[in-house]
Amino acid sequence: MRRRFTDLDNTWPAGLLRRLAAMVYDLFLVVALWMLMGFIAVALNQGEANESPLFHSLLLVATFVFFAFFWMRGGMTLGMQAWRLRVQTNDGMSITLVQSLVRFVAACVSLAAFGLGYWWILFDTEKRSWSDIASNTRVVVVSKSKVSDRKNSGLQ
Repeated sequence: MRRRFTDLDNTWPAGLLRRLAAMVYDLFLVVALWMLMGFIAVALNQGEANESPLFHSLLLVATFVFFAFFWMRGGMTLGMQAWRLRVQTNDGMSITLVQSLVRFVAACVSLAAFGLGYWWILFDTEKRSWSDIASNTRVVVVSKSKVSDRKNSGLQ
């Protein structure tokens, strides 16, 4: 279910360094998820490492599910919460599953192009990355008071 964010006047476009810091936080969580899936796969294979294309596809899908869940639920992954970032539509709504998929694919392309899609933030007048432009979304910085209100209401 989509929701409208209420604090639109207290946000501003997120810069590159803050986004990269949030990405590092989320990377730790994604690696932990991959390790858990790897342990399960090894256990199911009686101790053999699983390097099949199916396993790698499952890792990719699990990574997408991780990001899509947080982006659609409240606009913030755990790393984004730490750096007070939120992804939203241009009109202040939570993003859809299709927008999440487009963001994820564009982010993969951006990273594969040596991060060029994120360096783009430095040149775009609205501080948008390729994934923002492709999915018609934006990443904003949320004021401190709104993040603490969110934590107190149990919407972490």
